[in-house]
Amino acid sequence: MKTLRVRVCGRVQGVCFRAGTQQQAQALGLTGWVRNREDGSVEAQLRGGDRALQQMLDWLHHGPPEARVDTVETERLPDDTTDNNIFEVRR
Repeated sequence: MKTLRVRVCGRVQGVCFRAGTQQQAQALGLTGWVRNREDGSVEAQLRGGDRALQQMLDWLHHGPPEARVDTVETERLPDDTTDNNIFEVRR
């Protein structure tokens, strides 16, 4: 299991990006969260296996149909032992 922090820039707010991210993460069995940032980007923390994380990153590079993704930045985080087994949308 790995934990990644991801920042997605482009037209990613107001296009159901967070809801789509949650749906995709849940389908892949990932845990963590997603939220809008004040700078217009979307930030997520994702925890799961290598294959599921790669599939999620692939999805984040295009997002939902109305989105326009310019960049996806990733950072590996120390393993999170406080995982709560859900994926939530944060405000």
